[in-house]
Amino acid sequence: MSPEISSFGMIRQLRPSDMPRFRDHLLRLDSESRRDRFNGYVDDIFIAGYVERSFAQGATVIGYVEGERVLGAAELHERADQTEPSAEIAFSVERPLQHRGIGGRLFDRLVEQAKGFGYARLLVTTHPDNRAMKALARKHEARLTFEDGEAVGVIELFPPRQLIDTHMVRHQPMTA
Repeated sequence: MSPEISSFGMIRQLRPSDMPRFRDHLLRLDSESRRDRFNGYVDDIFIAGYVERSFAQGATVIGYVEGERVLGAAELHERADQTEPSAEIAFSVERPLQHRGIGGRLFDRLVEQAKGFGYARLLVTTHPDNRAMKALARKHEARLTFEDGEAVGVIELFPPRQLIDTHMVRHQPMTA
């Protein structure tokens, strides 16, 4: 996918070479934004390890980038433990840029990326007070429930009738 360019920055997939910029973005999050992103308190050491694990485990990270700085991110983490192809999603936007539509643009881009990977559903977990995340999830028709003090959402990307079992598809020979 090509980057989406705005007058100030661009939304693009982050490369492994962007790992320090992604880490710095997460470290710049204020305490409330960190709580929103990680669903609780995390320290700088946790964030540094989290970024390394995310890239090492193949997470897809889409960033809102201005110049050399990542100022927002959307993450897609595969959940191989699920019966349907699924991924967990997470978002962060630095405080001065919140409520400007960047989170929504990141969300839209991440959903398209997830569809391209063939995921059937996306999972989101947040604390009940994270209104911005719950609003974004509802915009994408997430079914939200409350479990153990958390808001848990599922976004179905493809209706069941659109999923094709590739083992059942017979390839027809091409004719000229």
